[in-house]
Amino acid sequence: MEKKDIDWGNLGFGYMETSYSYVCNYKDGAWEEGGLTTDHSVTVSECAGILHYCQEVFEGLKAYTTEDGRIVCFRPDLNAARMADSAKRLVMPEFPQDKFVEAVKMVVEANKEWVPPFGSGATLYVRPYMFATGVVIGVKPATEYQFRILVTPVGPYFKGGKEAITITVADYDRAAPRGTGDIKAGLNYAMSLHPYEEAHKRGYSENLYLDSATRTYVEETGGANVLFVDKQGNLVVPQSHTNSILPSITRRSLVTVAKDILGMSVVERPVKFEEVTNGDFVECGLCGTAAVISPVGHIEAEGVDVTFVDGAENAGPVMSKLRRTLTDIQSGAIEGPEGWIVEIC
Repeated sequence: MEKKDIDWGNLGFGYMETSYSYVCNYKDGAWEEGGLTTDHSVTVSECAGILHYCQEVFEGLKAYTTEDGRIVCFRPDLNAARMADSAKRLVMPEFPQDKFVEAVKMVVEANKEWVPPFGSGATLYVRPYMFATGVVIGVKPATEYQFRILVTPVGPYFKGGKEAITITVADYDRAAPRGTGDIKAGLNYAMSLHPYEEAHKRGYSENLYLDSATRTYVEETGGANVLFVDKQGNLVVPQSHTNSILPSITRRSLVTVAKDILGMSVVERPVKFEEVTNGDFVECGLCGTAAVISPVGHIEAEGVDVTFVDGAENAGPVMSKLRRTLTDIQSGAIEGPEGWIVEIC
């Protein structure tokens, strides 16, 4: 299959217009058939619900070229289910989950020449999203919506790859207890933009957010879940007792990889930040679709100076093994659990 003439190895994590997008509209209580479009623009009324009451949810997944030339996606059914959960929380119509998976297959296949070649380090990022197009002036849900999928080839989310990043502790809160922190909606990410820019100005790659109620427990960063490795070699996965952490598909997959493939001990529990500052953990990583795992070497803030000794400069042994195993499954180099890899073409 002939690919586009792109310098795949030097791609950043940014948008590049491709050949096709997917679009489907909801009106009069039902979703239309939907299909591919070459029009990558969106036109809405000045009174559309998205512009006033932020009814918008989205997903992120990737398509890969395997070593034998196939194009595959990773667990799109979980993205479909999570988007349905997000939509319900914001009183939006659920996009049918089987239709979601078929739409992903359709738009990826239509853009197959944009899927980076095997071994390039790049992938095709797939962004399904849904927003309120119906007009609404009072505070209430809209009656019309649009579901779209755009795709774009991307490089690593964090430059440096295996090189450990340094993050800081946000002075702000990402999500309220029992609020919307457990759904994938743009409004949550809008809350993190100002802290993110402040962190970047001070030389940090990301913010670590603590729980909003007590600022005692580790939650997640602005764009990824957090993983730790303790001194006994256990993978420790922070849980939120106020449902404020996004249920990352990558995190859930890594937990399965750790338990069932690598034979590791995995502990999923609330993690106090004082455990981090006390040096109880020897490795740390940020996980998500965009980054897979980005190793964290240091956490710095006022009165905080933490070094993860087994991964201070580069990814430590556990994070490296987890990342390598998951990416090998995603690229088809090794066989993963049944249903994880969906072949496109």
